[in-house]
Amino acid sequence: MRVPSISCKIEITSSINPSEDPKKIETAILNVFPNAKLKIEKFSIISNSKDLNLLEKIYDVIHSNQSQKIYQRQLEKNLEGDITWFYLNKQAALVGTVALCEEPDESPLGPIKVTLTSSNIDSILDWLIL
Repeated sequence: MRVPSISCKIEITSSINPSEDPKKIETAILNVFPNAKLKIEKFSIISNSKDLNLLEKIYDVIHSNQSQKIYQRQLEKNLEGDITWFYLNKQAALVGTVALCEEPDESPLGPIKVTLTSSNIDSILDWLIL
């Protein structure tokens, strides 16, 4: 994976439901984003980064599973200005699997939301999905 030198803000968020163990959510996020610096709050976990290497596992899954079209459709559907986002299934992430959700209720306890913000968002998407 060759990472372009394009400025991009990556935000990863997940809610913490009362029935959930925050450590399991932390593990789920770190399974997909191993280098994420997590901030655990009362009802959510958040990570902010500008390092595109954080998306390495997503990039690998998109290209190894030939799921570019699925991600492309989702990222373009959610594109608004300089921002786009996608959901990942939290339960799948807990066991180390990357599974895209089209709707938040596809992940019973709520998804992990990944938001990408860049003044050059088209180049970020081209790199990630093409």
